[in-house]
Amino acid sequence: MNKKRQIAFILNPHSGTHSKQMIPELIDKHLDKSKFDYQLLYTEHSGHAAEIALNCVEQQIDIVVAVGGDGTVNEVARSLVHTSTALGIIPCGSGNGLARHLCIPLDPKEAIAIINKCKIEALDYGVINELPFFCTCGMGFDAFISLKFAEAGKRGPITYIENVLKEGLKYQPETYEIIDSTGATRHKAFLVACANASQYGNNAYIAPKATMTDGLLDIIIMEPFDAFDAPQISIDMINRTLDKNSKIKMFKAEKIHIKRSRPGAIHYDGDPVFTGTDIDVHIEKKGILILTNPDETEDMTQPNPVLNAFSELFSNINNVRADIGRRGRRIQAINKVLLRKLTGNKPNTDSN
Repeated sequence: MNKKRQIAFILNPHSGTHSKQMIPELIDKHLDKSKFDYQLLYTEHSGHAAEIALNCVEQQIDIVVAVGGDGTVNEVARSLVHTSTALGIIPCGSGNGLARHLCIPLDPKEAIAIINKCKIEALDYGVINELPFFCTCGMGFDAFISLKFAEAGKRGPITYIENVLKEGLKYQPETYEIIDSTGATRHKAFLVACANASQYGNNAYIAPKATMTDGLLDIIIMEPFDAFDAPQISIDMINRTLDKNSKIKMFKAEKIHIKRSRPGAIHYDGDPVFTGTDIDVHIEKKGILILTNPDETEDMTQPNPVLNAFSELFSNINNVRADIGRRGRRIQAINKVLLRKLTGNKPNTDSN
């Protein structure tokens, strides 16, 4: 007879947007008790999930399941890195970035079914200034939006897009020097993001080609944009086509060093923190064991046809805008010629 695995569920009763009152009952009803002996553990304060998870590691618990939002998942996961204890997820947050990337169902009953299948993989995670992250980290507009999102009275994809559209047009870009194995480059940018997984959460894909198995970070540089660009950028984030946007530059690296002109906020998995002008980011290959969906390797959500239609619309608007600009310049040139002919003035060829 096979030995049962020891599994602990860490519940944050206050995180995320979904009520967790029914989770213990669902676990008791649907967890395969022929495979697992389980216990329920509740957090009482910020940072408590990390403490509980570390204690589980010391007790050689086989699997620790984070029940909550992205913050709870990060807290639990950072205590499990480079150990033999695996991370499981029952997503109950507003973003659920890591769960979505790994195709963990948002329905608790279905998430428990994934746990019962018990497929464990060694996956990559990232570190920014010694802070572990499992989906994304970033600075500039990226961290600024994380602050706004954290302060918002309501949460979800609409709130995120509203902040991107409203705040993005007011945000002043910074200049960043990015140093990797190929050398140093300078960029004026709204944000620099580093992605281990594909999305922030809420199906907002900052790095549509990112994978947690390649040993590399996807580095995203978002150049300054205007009112005409903002809707397209937002649509591309949801539609997994941001890598095709002309305002976006992407490359892969194992580690980078970033220098910026002034201190400011960074974020790791959506949690903002203030730091200095020098920032180090690197990947830890196969550094954490995670229960994954055996039927889906990574999130392969298909592009949304409705968003494709909106994307085409905004593309046409920009084309019309460019055409109007070209015609306007031609009209101005013609008017200058006509004015010279009517007044008898010759064009001024003197050097300035």
